[in-house]
Amino acid sequence: MDETRENVVLCVDNISKKYQSRTVVDHININLTKGVYGLLGANGAGKTTLMRMLCGILLPTEGQITLARQPVTSESYRAMLGYLPQDFGYYPDFTGREFLLYMAALKGLPKPQARQKSKELLELVGLAEQAHKKVRTYSGGMKQRLGIAQALLGDPKLLVLDEPTAGLDPKERVRFRDLIASAGKRSIVLLSTHIVSDVEHIADSILMMKDGKMIYQGKWEESRGDLEAFYLEQFGDGIDRADEKQREGGRQE
Repeated sequence: MDETRENVVLCVDNISKKYQSRTVVDHININLTKGVYGLLGANGAGKTTLMRMLCGILLPTEGQITLARQPVTSESYRAMLGYLPQDFGYYPDFTGREFLLYMAALKGLPKPQARQKSKELLELVGLAEQAHKKVRTYSGGMKQRLGIAQALLGDPKLLVLDEPTAGLDPKERVRFRDLIASAGKRSIVLLSTHIVSDVEHIADSILMMKDGKMIYQGKWEESRGDLEAFYLEQFGDGIDRADEKQREGGRQE
């Protein structure tokens, strides 16, 4: 067992993000260890701003973020990070393999390690047979799987996924959930979603945001029965749920 990885903690210490008089993230405090965390909230709750701060894309107006005691602005923090944003940019004329090798180079992986890891990850996400095809020929689900493969380069200790299953069909949704659940056995995985059924299937704990504040944090087992009712009560029509066909399809797979 990797004791270093076992003891890694993401510490979010009283962070806020303000734009002039508007507070988007309001004094959030969380400590996360290995596992899958479902981050829930309606549009405008502050989820994406929080995740972008965790990835060092935005800096907090106040407060501190550390991973394994390394500050979010440091090279060592970035080396431990994997990120899949909601609108991930692909290079359409790259093959899947070329794209992963390019991303590995950006992350500073040595060439032999990059080649081996790219091969392993393409197999892991079910794209080994499509590795030499252009990314522009990939379906939406295949592109999402390629996205999580690039996020897993470098064996990150923190994996941040922003709406990774949005728009996927039931079969792809189940495949993606399995990948996320597997990653959570080794890493801190923060999964932002509007879709309660994703959390239902894979999250160990849930975090819930409203108006920039963290309004709920708890183990999934402790809130399983009341989660959907609580979420609907808090956010009403702000919820963006998978339709019943998708959800039933996901359960049948």
